[in-house]
Amino acid sequence: MLLQARWAKFAICMPLIAVFIWSLNITVTRYVTDYISPVSISFYRWLIAFLILTPFMLKTVWQQRQLIGQHWQQLAVLSAFGMVLYQGLGYTAAHYTTATNMGIINAFIPVFTIAVAFFILKDVPNRYAILGCAISFTGLLFVIAQGDFSQLLNMGGHFGDILMIFAVFFYAFYGVFLKKWQLKLPLLLSLYVQIFFAVLYHLPFVLYLGIDAINSANAPSVFYAAIFPSLIAPLVWMLAVQHLGPNRTSIFMNLMPVFTAIIAYFWLAEQWMFYHSVGTVMAITGVILAQRK
Repeated sequence: MLLQARWAKFAICMPLIAVFIWSLNITVTRYVTDYISPVSISFYRWLIAFLILTPFMLKTVWQQRQLIGQHWQQLAVLSAFGMVLYQGLGYTAAHYTTATNMGIINAFIPVFTIAVAFFILKDVPNRYAILGCAISFTGLLFVIAQGDFSQLLNMGGHFGDILMIFAVFFYAFYGVFLKKWQLKLPLLLSLYVQIFFAVLYHLPFVLYLGIDAINSANAPSVFYAAIFPSLIAPLVWMLAVQHLGPNRTSIFMNLMPVFTAIIAYFWLAEQWMFYHSVGTVMAITGVILAQRK
């Protein structure tokens, strides 16, 4: 009984650890913009993650080669949306907006997922979902406009936020396709094959745009991105889903704007403004409403 109680407490900590790692990665993404290009850090991130996993996964890949052959096209699509478009646009957005804004916009993933599911899965949202989406979207506009909706006309001043919205929108596709296909693959194997495709997708960009060298200024950020948010956080999150269930686990994602803002405040000296509070409350309220049956 004592062991079960301790394990239950640790299970609650797992999604907190994952969300903290992802929140810290948003701040790292903003911090490292002066030291490495978006294409370079994105490429290195997935290449290093791939090299780390390969010794442990080669045997499994060979044993499951027929299963991978059946689903490689879906895995390639998932990689394009979840690892290349989402992460790549996020790294680019970091050059034009704050880590605090990026963390808040990430909180809208569940709302964007509802919208995408409507068109792809024909999953008609109920009235709570529609109301929740409306509240969340208004909160999103409030954050982008910095509390003054008239500023929305100055779209050039919100380029980074717009890029981040597109990134979140593409990640919504990732989640919907996962639900649609329900791939019968071990989670770690699915992650590994998606990382492989992510490395391949980056090669044309690296050849065309060039690549920055890893040096003392950017190496800690590169290796953090490759190890913690790419490998450790997804595995911890998967374990949390297994032990707590998807609904209980997903609630912890609402903490990402708060974690990101706190880290960015102490590390990057970013200020938490009134419109950040309003937008975050509206985002969380909208997500909670949208999850009601």
